[in-house]
Amino acid sequence: MFTGIVTDIGRVASAQMRGDLHVRIATSYDVQGIDLGASIACDGCCLTVVDRGAAAGQNWFDVTISAESIDKTTAGTWAEGKRLNLERALKVGDELGGHIVSGHVDGLAEVIRIEDEGESTRVTLRAPEHLAKFIAPKGSVALNGTSLTVNDVDGCDFGINFIPHTKQQTTWGDVTTGDMINLEIDTLARYVARLNDIQAKN
Repeated sequence: MFTGIVTDIGRVASAQMRGDLHVRIATSYDVQGIDLGASIACDGCCLTVVDRGAAAGQNWFDVTISAESIDKTTAGTWAEGKRLNLERALKVGDELGGHIVSGHVDGLAEVIRIEDEGESTRVTLRAPEHLAKFIAPKGSVALNGTSLTVNDVDGCDFGINFIPHTKQQTTWGDVTTGDMINLEIDTLARYVARLNDIQAKN
């Protein structure tokens, strides 16, 4: 489990398709403190560390990404130099600064508009129709692994406001119109919608 609070910006050092996708991610994390088999959210995708080490003064960890994850996320487009939002798994006693995030991406949202509003930036995204019903004003979503509050919703489109701090501490300063973004809906919203469906049928 994660909180959607990004704690490092990693960089894809290499990405090779060998049956599955094998990716090496450069990081500022102390990799000696990362166990093999540990989970790290990479742009919102919960991935398992299969190796880690350091070379030329740069820490790194390796992950293997299956076809299912490639189909559901942006991982298939990751190339050398790509910056990724990273978060290590939540530990008991950690501060819950965002919201509960599983790292299981539900689908992709498209950035359709970016507008500056004072010092902040308003980003409008378009969710897949089957996921849009789970997105509500003032609700939470995880986008590329970042816990964010939804400002407004219009059909499948929804708006997020980014303050300068968020853009500096995550990869959101890199985003451009047309980019596809890993979207994880709020678990609570998923269960509320499910209960409503059950009640409507009874």
